[in-house]
Amino acid sequence: MKPLKVLFIGGTGIISSACSALALAQGMQLVLLTRGKSSRPIPAGAQVLTGDINDPASAEEALRGHDFDVVLNWVAFTPDQIEADLRLFRGRVGQYVFISSASAYQKPVAHLPITESTPLINPFWQYSRNKIACEERLQRAAREENFGITIVRPSHTYDETLVPYDVGWTLVERMRQGKEVVVHGDGTTRWVLTHHADFAKGFVGLLGNPLALGDTFHITSDEALTWNQIIDILALAAGTTARIVHLPSTLIARHDSGWGDSLLGDKAHSVCFDNSKIKRVVPGFVATIPFFVGAREIVAWHDADPSRRQIDPAKDQLLDRLAAAYRSLHDHA
Repeated sequence: MKPLKVLFIGGTGIISSACSALALAQGMQLVLLTRGKSSRPIPAGAQVLTGDINDPASAEEALRGHDFDVVLNWVAFTPDQIEADLRLFRGRVGQYVFISSASAYQKPVAHLPITESTPLINPFWQYSRNKIACEERLQRAAREENFGITIVRPSHTYDETLVPYDVGWTLVERMRQGKEVVVHGDGTTRWVLTHHADFAKGFVGLLGNPLALGDTFHITSDEALTWNQIIDILALAAGTTARIVHLPSTLIARHDSGWGDSLLGDKAHSVCFDNSKIKRVVPGFVATIPFFVGAREIVAWHDADPSRRQIDPAKDQLLDRLAAAYRSLHDHA
């Protein structure tokens, strides 16, 4: 049987790198369209086309003469980018897969667990509203043009290079130095972290799958941890303990709007996901890597090379200011 010909626009990022490796392992003919600027290696066995998807002339030239069974754009975030992809791929692809975001779901969520039919409403975060607008444009293309689409909504997906917290590795270094670290709210809201290798198992099973056409899926772990647990697990993996101080998300937002938007629009709300839909369409899918294992991978990867253990001075100073704000609140309580 002829192998599935799949185009990944990108393909070397945190999520996409695991999906690239698994697609190749499953015998797919993988083509990467890339600008050639990634710090991650190109997976062995992938064909590389050099071009810029955000430059229509460059993309058209790179893709000249190619048709694909599946196209996936890992770096589409706005409706304008979706419009450009529709112009580029009409008539030359059977399945266009869009990476949306679980942050697009209603915040705060009215009912748990979250299913694919949970409303898409996020008044807090522009990133999420853009993803919703992208989904709406693709749904219209599917209705009006019979354009074959599949929409995938990852939640918080990580690999060994990423500390899944807004200040990154700076968090771990502060814990090792005995400094305070900040957790939003009282730390008891529940959050879902998904290892990229687990995500890939569900995702690659959707490629070329006729049951996925015209449909929407989220792919997440079934493990829901509190933020206090997440920080404590990271501290344990790093051989230390966490000195956690709790601050309202709105106060954090006043000190750092980017962090605040991601909290108020996503992470400050408890989530858990019903993954029964992806499990029906991709039989055998199950997330098997708990975060305590992932945390050990994160710490081991950073500790293997001192150059990876970088403290971000701005984020370190931000945490100092937030810790001082915490003390000020309690001094006047």
